[in-house]
Amino acid sequence: MASTRRRALGTALFAASLLLALFAAPANAIVGGAPAQTAKYPWLAAVGSPVFFVRPSGQFCGGVLIKADEILTAGHCVSMFRAVPGILTATFGRDELTGGAGETVAVKSVRIHPEYRETSFKDETVGHHDLAVLTLARPVHRPTAALGSPGSARTGQIAGWGFTSENDLFNTRLRAADVPLPGDAACKRAYGDSFDPSDMLCAGSDKADSCQFDSGGPLIARGRVAALVSWGYGCGKPGYPGVYAKLDSLP
Repeated sequence: MASTRRRALGTALFAASLLLALFAAPANAIVGGAPAQTAKYPWLAAVGSPVFFVRPSGQFCGGVLIKADEILTAGHCVSMFRAVPGILTATFGRDELTGGAGETVAVKSVRIHPEYRETSFKDETVGHHDLAVLTLARPVHRPTAALGSPGSARTGQIAGWGFTSENDLFNTRLRAADVPLPGDAACKRAYGDSFDPSDMLCAGSDKADSCQFDSGGPLIARGRVAALVSWGYGCGKPGYPGVYAKLDSLP
């Protein structure tokens, strides 16, 4: 599996003669989760492009509305689109990607965290300061996500439209799952120096995780979005929790 999903997802064929590599969060595609409704997450966006025809609604990442016209997502999801932001879209209120519910808004600019960079872990792409802000072409009249630190929380919740296992290529339904927050020591044991606690935290287990096409989606703790799906080694792989981008410094 390519990395950054969660993780950096694999290569995808775009129309208009664009062959682009897309990334999905390495946190399980909500592995181990259950169907969820966007009504519970009115600020949750399916980020994608109409030319990404291999997925319904063109979805390849998630994002959270932080202002009426701004979405926070993973940097690896959109770094290649800085010069062509207009081919990106954000869709709200669509539980099932194959449906037509909700509203879709174009993106007019992409801002990547100035310290974003990539390294690797076992052929998985590791995103450092893996954050980006998408400015929408128009404001949307929706609640914005509350952001905050996980503090001492021991559990959190994830939500996304990604794979339900490493071999599930077809999930298009929004799903959510409760995940443990094992702490920095567990992440360090799993990933060594690839894990940087200054801008990353871990969540998940072999029972519940994020996966491909979940990148940029939320990790919610204590009622607030505390981090975004970023990368990880496999989906729901024992001993390798998903890695999430902290929101301490926004782009």
